[in-house]
Amino acid sequence: MTTFKDVINLAIKREEESIQGYGSMIDLAKTPGIKNLLQELQEEERNHKKLLQDLTEGKIEFYEPNKAIDLKISDYLEEESLDADMDFQGLLIFAAKKEQKAVELYSDLAKKSKAEKPRKLFEFLVEQEKYHKLKLETEYEKHVLEED
Repeated sequence: MTTFKDVINLAIKREEESIQGYGSMIDLAKTPGIKNLLQELQEEERNHKKLLQDLTEGKIEFYEPNKAIDLKISDYLEEESLDADMDFQGLLIFAAKKEQKAVELYSDLAKKSKAEKPRKLFEFLVEQEKYHKLKLETEYEKHVLEED
C-alpha cells in the first residue's frame, strides 16, 4: 500500500464495511434507543466515507492533525459479543473498541509508510477514528457512568 489512492481506497472500503455492519445491527436491534444510536453511527461512517471521497493529495499536503482527547474509558472495559440482545452500554463499548482497532491499524500503517502523503493520510485517519471513539466514550460517560 504505497500510493495515496491505495490508502483512500482501503479507508473507503473500511467505512463501507462499517456502514453495512451498523445497518445489519439496526435490523437486529430491539429497542428504539439502540436503533437510534446505530443509525447515528452509520451516518457518521457515511460522512466519513464522503470526507474520504472528497480528500485529495493537495488537501492532505497541508493537513496538520488536531489531536483528539482519549478518555480511555473503553480501554478498560470488556468487549461483549455483538448480538440482538445487546444493551446500550454493550453497544457503546463494542463500537468504541471497533474505533480503537481502526486507530491501531492506521497508526501502524502510518509508522510503516515511507512516503509523506500516504503517511499524512494515515495520520488524518487516526485522528478521525479517535474523534469517533471520543464521541462514543463521551456518550458512555453521560449515559452509563453518570447513572450510578
